[in-house]
Amino acid sequence: MKKDVIAIILGGGAGSRLYPLTATRSKPAVPIAGKYRLVDIPISNCLNSNIGRIYVLTQFNSASLNKHIKNTYHFSAFSAAFVDIIAAEQTPDNPTWFQGTADAVRQSLRHVQQQSFDHVLILSGDQLYQMDFQDMIDRHIKEGADISIATIPVGDREATEFGIMKKSDGDIITSFIEKPAKDVLQDWVSDTGEEMKAVGRNYLASMGIYIFSRRILFDLLQEIHKDATDFGKEIIPYSIEKYKVLSYQYEGYWTDIGNIYSFFEANLALTQDIPAFNLFDNDNAVYTRARMLPPAKISGTTLEKTIIAEGCIINASRIENSVIGIRTRVGTGTTIVSSYIMGTDFYETMDDMKSAVAKGIPKLGIGERCYIKNTIIDKNCRIGNDVRINGGTHLANSDHSLYTVKEGIVVVKKGAVLPDGFVI
Repeated sequence: MKKDVIAIILGGGAGSRLYPLTATRSKPAVPIAGKYRLVDIPISNCLNSNIGRIYVLTQFNSASLNKHIKNTYHFSAFSAAFVDIIAAEQTPDNPTWFQGTADAVRQSLRHVQQQSFDHVLILSGDQLYQMDFQDMIDRHIKEGADISIATIPVGDREATEFGIMKKSDGDIITSFIEKPAKDVLQDWVSDTGEEMKAVGRNYLASMGIYIFSRRILFDLLQEIHKDATDFGKEIIPYSIEKYKVLSYQYEGYWTDIGNIYSFFEANLALTQDIPAFNLFDNDNAVYTRARMLPPAKISGTTLEKTIIAEGCIINASRIENSVIGIRTRVGTGTTIVSSYIMGTDFYETMDDMKSAVAKGIPKLGIGERCYIKNTIIDKNCRIGNDVRINGGTHLANSDHSLYTVKEGIVVVKKGAVLPDGFVI
């Protein structure tokens, strides 16, 4: 384990763009790929990069995140490794909650400074990627950088959605612009390499991944810029003019899980024959809670490009291009297309099922003869028989007590009960 680096993972704000998935949980706690949580991605990248001292900063709806981390990340008593939660707290000298990314780190420094380290790796808790931070850290040290920023080449269409950097020949970042308008993009072209330029990726976008030398971080947050609340909008633009800020160009798969559409697309992309994000990689394992669940049981189902997590009981007619999460039960005659079913946190007993049926309540899971397309079904939902959910661009954005529609994707809310014959 590297002894000169600690990692800080930012839990994010209220996560309103991921609503209703964030109605009762923080962004890093949102389930992904059927069995993981978003926070498992940066934590796993750290552990795979031999970084074992990790803080996760949280503020909104943090109970499920706290529980997940407590139940998941255990280390040997002889190891210095840890994954600790730092929750926003009011103190006599600081009566406010976290006001932004920089403010969150500032308020946490009194806990972090007790550790011995030379460099701080700052990460987002809502991105999907596999990255060797060790290489980035080695480059930071070798070049004598004060700050290093992970950047990714993007094309014209994406550039307007990111903070764009411009660098010199020595990969020193010389300027920064937040979400540039299309008419000024030509002024922000960087040398991204022949391979990237050949596919039109001429702009360097900030990935929101930073390495700060310890002294620089403390000076910036506590002395020089002690009122700044955000890294991207305040700390980084100021630092580019005052310090040696290095671009670390990353060219692998990376996506920011910023809204329902990107979340949905990232999950369904995992079902491809050779997905850009590889879950089947010995050297880049994604760690999560070790659940003692039985293997999935499937009967009479045609499966096409589908991921099925452990503990499922599947009797569906057909499932294609979908992710089926832990403990999901699907009844006979049901078809699921291009959907993410998150699964359940517990099993119903036979007596529970009989009692639910007697009360006219659907059993936990998805019933018989249903048709579900372009849908996210959150945890612990009860979908009755003959339910039809046909998501798509023909549906207007809307929010209901049981479900939300965003960009044609239907999101059935956590714990929702859809009675027999319900149609969306």
